[in-house]
Amino acid sequence: MRGPLCILTTAQMAAADRAAIAGGTPGRVLMERAGVAVAEAVAGRFAPGRALVLAGPGNNGGDAYVAARHLQRRGFDVRVERLEAPRTDDAVSAAADWRGEVGPLRGAFGDADIVVTGLFGAGLDRPLAGEALRLARSSEAIRERVVAIDLPSGLSGDAARPVGEAAFHAGLTVTFHQKKPVHVLQPGRAHCGEVVVADIGLGETRTTLFENAPPLWIGRFRWPAVSAHKHQRGRLVVVSGEAWRTGAARLAARAGLRIGAGLVTVLSPPDALAVNAAHLEAVMLAPFETDQELGAAAEAAEAAVIGPAAGVNEETLANVLALARTGAALVLDADALTVFRSDPEELFSVLDRDDVLTPHPGEFERVFPGLLASATNKIEAARQAADRAGAVVIVKGADTVIAAPDGRAAVNVNGAPWLATAGAGDVLAGFVGGLLAQGMESFEAACAAVWIHAACGAAFGPGLVSEDLPDLAPKALGDLLMLR
Repeated sequence: MRGPLCILTTAQMAAADRAAIAGGTPGRVLMERAGVAVAEAVAGRFAPGRALVLAGPGNNGGDAYVAARHLQRRGFDVRVERLEAPRTDDAVSAAADWRGEVGPLRGAFGDADIVVTGLFGAGLDRPLAGEALRLARSSEAIRERVVAIDLPSGLSGDAARPVGEAAFHAGLTVTFHQKKPVHVLQPGRAHCGEVVVADIGLGETRTTLFENAPPLWIGRFRWPAVSAHKHQRGRLVVVSGEAWRTGAARLAARAGLRIGAGLVTVLSPPDALAVNAAHLEAVMLAPFETDQELGAAAEAAEAAVIGPAAGVNEETLANVLALARTGAALVLDADALTVFRSDPEELFSVLDRDDVLTPHPGEFERVFPGLLASATNKIEAARQAADRAGAVVIVKGADTVIAAPDGRAAVNVNGAPWLATAGAGDVLAGFVGGLLAQGMESFEAACAAVWIHAACGAAFGPGLVSEDLPDLAPKALGDLLMLR
C-alpha cells in the first residue's frame, strides 16, 4: 500500500518548484511536463474535437500553451484565447512554441467541445473581472466539459474559495505533485470535479497535512489477537441523557461496540434506566445519580463518550469534569461542548492529548468563537483549536478536518451526503470512543473513525438513517482487514 497522501499549501508547492529548479531541472521542463499531463488527461477522457484553451499571463497560462500544443498533436482542433500577453520567461517560451490560432479572451465559450482553463494559478490574489468573470459565471452550466489546470481559475489555492464573486467550475482538475487545500476543502472542492494529481518530477516535500485515507492510520489500527478476550479489547462508557433523551447515547454505544470495543456500558440517570434497558442487548447498563457516582462508574474504562443528548445544564458540566478526573480518553460531543460556551478555558484546563472533541461548525463557534472566520481556512482553524484545547479536534462537515495538538491535520474526502441525518454525529462519537477504548492513539483513532463513518454512509446510500450506520461497520472493517 502506498503511503499517506500529502496536501501542500501554495507556499510549500512554490518551494518544491524552486527546489527542483535549484536541483537542476529547468522551470521550462517542469512546465512542459505539466502541460503534457493536462493533455494526456484530456485525451484520456474526451474524443478529439474543438478545444478552447484559455491562457493567462503567468505560469498557469504557460502550462495552458503547452497543453494546447500537445492536444493539437493528438488530433484536437485547438484555439487559444489569452487574457494578457505572457509575463514570465517560461510562459513566454511556451507561448512561442505554440504555432496555432491565438485570439483575445472572449466572454463566451462558442462552439467548443472542451474548455481548458489556465488563466490563473493557486496564488491568485485579485478577483476575476471582465471577460474572465463572464466566462467563470457561465462555466457551471458546462462544467463537465471544463478542464482546469492546477485549479479552476478564480479560486484561492489556500482559502479554497473564490477570491472575488465567482470562479470557474470544472468537471476535471489536473494538479501537480500533490493536492492543495482547494482540492479538498469546500467550497473549492465542489468547483474542482474529479482531481487528478500528475507527477512532474518534484522531490519529496515534508508536511504535516494529509488526505484522510487508510494509509495514514491503518498501521496503528488495533486488530485483536487470536487469544484476545473482551476485557483486552477495551472498555467504553457512554453517558445517557434523561428519560426522553436516550436514543443518542444508545446510538453511540452501539457504534462503539460494532467498531470493536470489548465492553460497552451506558451510564444512565435513574429515570432513564427503564427506557434504556428496553432497548439494550449486548450493551450493558449501569445507573448513576451524581457526578461523583458517574466518575466512580467510569473509573475502569479506557474511553468515555459524553454529550449526545446530555442536556445543556450544570449536571452535564459537572459530569464532564468528573470524567476528566478518571483518566479515560474522552470523546466530547454536542451538549458536552456547548455547556462550556461561557467559559471554554474551563474545559481546556481539564483536557489532555488523548481526548477528542467532535464539534460541527456551530458547536465549534461556541467553544472557539471567531476562529473559523479569522483563519485562512478550516484546516488552520482546526489546528489552532487543537493547539488551544490541547486535544484532538474533529471539525465535522462535508470536508471534515481532524487536527492534533502537535500540528498534524487530515482532511476527509470520502464523505457522503447521506450522512446529513439526525444522529449520524452520535454514531461518529461512538466510533471514535470504540477505537480509543481499544488503545488506538487519538489522532489516528479520530481519522479512522471519520473515514469508516463516511465509508458506511457511502455504502448505504439514499435512505440512510443513523440507526443503519453501526451495522455497516463490519463490512468496512472487513475491507480494512484485507489492507493490513
